[in-house]
Amino acid sequence: MAVKAKKLILVTSESHPNHKGFLNIAEALSKELGVEKEIKIEDYAFLSDYGEKDEFGMSWIPQLLLQLEDGRIYPILTQMPFGKDLKPDPDAGKQEALNKIKNLVS
Repeated sequence: MAVKAKKLILVTSESHPNHKGFLNIAEALSKELGVEKEIKIEDYAFLSDYGEKDEFGMSWIPQLLLQLEDGRIYPILTQMPFGKDLKPDPDAGKQEALNKIKNLVS
């Protein structure tokens, strides 16, 4: 049985320096994949259940996650990659997220 993407979930803070980059990636992927997107502001409880955590068990923001139709939720972009100029690279971030999505959906 094929598993399909249901929605993208972005957990972010409007004051975070990478907020706009993550938001743009979430919007672009939502359109490209034809799935809804949900924005959660500083929802650390959600991230403690589904997001990535550091070595101390703490979650950070922003993180972009994917919910599948069967209800499973996976982090697909948790840190913005940096380009050769050592600045955030949203294009590389979008590609990284897209590659993870392709591996999760069949």
